[in-house]
Amino acid sequence: MKSRIRKCCECGRYTLKETCPLCRGKTYMPIPPRFSPEDPYGKYRRMLRKQRGFWIRRCIND
Repeated sequence: MKSRIRKCCECGRYTLKETCPLCRGKTYMPIPPRFSPEDPYGKYRRMLRKQRGFWIRRCIND
């Protein structure tokens, strides 16, 4: 089952909507993608993580 819960970039509130109902901020999926050894994009995520640090913030304006 795919999770539909989202987190607001601005206030950190959890919601099911694309925009936060409290502050109208943009939301993102707080759960990382499932690990798979056959993941075709894993190489690129690891390269990006190495360049920017361990955790990549998902909000554009952070």
